[in-house]
Amino acid sequence: VKLVESGGGSVQSGGSLRISCTASSPTIGYTYSRYSMGWFRQTPGKEREGVAAIGRDGSTVYADSVKGRFVISRDVAKATLYLQMNGLKPEDTATYYCAARGEPLKTLEARLYKNWGQGTQVTVSS
Repeated sequence: VKLVESGGGSVQSGGSLRISCTASSPTIGYTYSRYSMGWFRQTPGKEREGVAAIGRDGSTVYADSVKGRFVISRDVAKATLYLQMNGLKPEDTATYYCAARGEPLKTLEARLYKNWGQGTQVTVSS
């Protein structure tokens, strides 16, 4: 599965942004539904951090740092994953990556994902 993120940009503190991650081929709609997926972020010199994940059954899990502010969702028909980010803070500034794995359970463990997008930059200014 090839993944392409979009929607990153710059926003002021307290603002909102929605980023998307689309599979490269719409013909994989059936296969796409079998994947669990996640959003991760990384800043220079730091390890990639799990932000949110969604299981095959649609259940979700969030990092404590974004709980109550971010919402992960997916549109299987469009083979697209979303991350709605509200109440953004300067510490949310990072490159955001989406990832997919062919297992049903959601997880924030980056090492368990095999497919990654190229990343999209999100910058939050104070």
